[in-house]
Amino acid sequence: MSADPYFFGYGSLVNRWTHDFADARPARLTGWRRAWCHTELRPIAFLTAVPEAGAEIEGLIARVPGADWAALDEREYAYDRIGASAAVTHDLPEAPEIAVYAVPAHRQREGDTAHPILLSYLDVVVQGYLREFGEAGVARFFETTSGWEAPVLNDRAAPRYPRSQTLEAAQVALVDRHLAALGAQVMVAAEEPVRG
Repeated sequence: MSADPYFFGYGSLVNRWTHDFADARPARLTGWRRAWCHTELRPIAFLTAVPEAGAEIEGLIARVPGADWAALDEREYAYDRIGASAAVTHDLPEAPEIAVYAVPAHRQREGDTAHPILLSYLDVVVQGYLREFGEAGVARFFETTSGWEAPVLNDRAAPRYPRSQTLEAAQVALVDRHLAALGAQVMVAAEEPVRG
């Protein structure tokens, strides 16, 4: 057993540019699916993992040195940290403790106009999936994520997501293509900042 635990990320944590956790590597979480939701703890819709038999999520695991979860718990403040070691497939020679962050079912609400998906957040997630899993992985991300009924707030001109990244034109086009294929509702952003 490794002394240091790992987390399994399936949203913005897949984008290595949003954190500095070491030993990041692709992995799979079985028995869970990904969904957009919001809670009373955040003003926007964001990704969560939802238990579902037979489902599988591609993502990234990374080591949490000294089991110091404080910074990650603060970043993921609307989630519960749940043990998921047995559900994660990875290429590590050892079998470390692995946790996943998920919003409890009783706190999940559907995204809506007042609680939209930030495009700057979605861009970060897709950029991470593109780097780790290629365009096929991005397609799987869109296909296996539920909750796209929530509107998407286009805040690219003034990103509200605190860990936003600059995307290449081809990456922007890739995100926009998938949103169009889903028939997603995209709203124009106003000026006020959003914490999330």
